[in-house]
Amino acid sequence: MADNNTVTLVITHALKAGQAARYEEWLAKIMPAAARYPGHRGVHVIRPTAGNDVYNIVIRFDTLENLTAWTKSAEREALVEEIKPILSQDDHLEVRTENAFWFTPETPTIKRPAQWKQFLITLAVIFPSTNVVPRITALVFPSLHGSLLLHLINDALVVALVVWLWMPIMTRLFAGWLKK
Repeated sequence: MADNNTVTLVITHALKAGQAARYEEWLAKIMPAAARYPGHRGVHVIRPTAGNDVYNIVIRFDTLENLTAWTKSAEREALVEEIKPILSQDDHLEVRTENAFWFTPETPTIKRPAQWKQFLITLAVIFPSTNVVPRITALVFPSLHGSLLLHLINDALVVALVVWLWMPIMTRLFAGWLKK
């Protein structure tokens, strides 16, 4: 059964020292190959930072079936075999079918929290934010009362607070409970 959400494949490749140029040549071959497969929605390469030889490649497909067709293809397997000699570790793949990554464990050996726990943490963040922010902005911008601009300001502030302040704090604060 097809999944209507975008499916993301995160590939991590740790290179042996001095192999970046060869790896870049290989990327120039494999990226167009993946793009020819049905459902391909794009690729993003996160190149290593200074003192690091780890590449992360993020590939998106429209369905899990189309992603699997690419990852299990003879073409991809041959290309991965070609690059293995310059990798310091095996090809690491991680498939993510969800859009939100707040509750994605840092390592693949840690289990994701139960959805009801994710719901409660998210509700604990969203409910107060969507009730407090509009009251404050109504006091700060009284002339914008009821306007579309004030709604935009409210929404932007709530999203910013949730993404950059409350969710990081709440997921750290409740980490033990989320992992049980």
